[in-house]
Amino acid sequence: MEAIGGYFALELRDGELYHREAFALNSARHCLEYLLRSRNCKKIFVPYYTCEVVVEAIMNAQTEYEMYALTAALEPASLPELQQDELFLYTNYYGIKDTTVADLCRIYGSQLIVDNAQAFYAAPIDGIDTFYSPRKFFGVPDGGYLSTSHVNVLPDTIGKSSMRMSHLLKRIEDGAHAGYPDFQRNDDSLRHLGICRMSFLTEKLLRNVDYENVRQRRWSNFEYLHHRLAPLNRLNIDLASISVPMVYPFWTSNGNLRTKLIKNKVFVAKYWPGVADIPHCPELEKDLVENLIPLPIDQRYSLGEMERIVDLITK
Repeated sequence: MEAIGGYFALELRDGELYHREAFALNSARHCLEYLLRSRNCKKIFVPYYTCEVVVEAIMNAQTEYEMYALTAALEPASLPELQQDELFLYTNYYGIKDTTVADLCRIYGSQLIVDNAQAFYAAPIDGIDTFYSPRKFFGVPDGGYLSTSHVNVLPDTIGKSSMRMSHLLKRIEDGAHAGYPDFQRNDDSLRHLGICRMSFLTEKLLRNVDYENVRQRRWSNFEYLHHRLAPLNRLNIDLASISVPMVYPFWTSNGNLRTKLIKNKVFVAKYWPGVADIPHCPELEKDLVENLIPLPIDQRYSLGEMERIVDLITK
């Protein structure tokens, strides 16, 4: 029975969720682990260029895996012939590889798993298992969406998220630097959780998002950067292959650019430093780790911030 009266909670609007048909779990990595357990997969092919938590999820599901290389277009360098109990995982990198996802669907059908952690707005394809990570697009502490028909029994446990909110609150009051240690700690805590349903708090926060405004702002910022930086970008970007991007991936030849941006308070991540330490990792993937810089284009910013980023790169 709900309490009546007393102190107030956060005032959040009760809007619509974006992936209403998907199963809501506590993180993208747990979506993948749950999927592999449900499908009794023997082996999965996974790119070298991926987050280490993807491999952790595969290992937690006790699934054998083999890594594959990419081309300079962020597409598989070769395509293995799959056995009946094998799967192929492809990442929709930075939310700009929708066309490649569609091509792989025609090749592998239901044996394809699409990692849309970086492509929240990309629609799931019928019959293709797909997972999403809303916290890469919005200010939420955790959560993941899984689109699949391979569901056994979903966990009964509902996650708790209030203890992972500190970085979100501190950034508002004290700035990015103050909240960053909390962000790292809260992010690491996801490793130690079991599979459970999305928390009430995360769901409520996601109901508060103005998804159409986010879509428009991201596209506007992305198009501005692409117009200004495409001639300098080693990555060829096909605008027709994009739903809504996570970042503008700028593959540079300037080894000092990342340091320059951070020094000027343009905080850019490095995806994914552990890749370079993987045995037999190709040189191209090592180059991507060091020199592909994900420039922020999200809904917090307008063209003024995009112009500042361009000036730092070109001047």
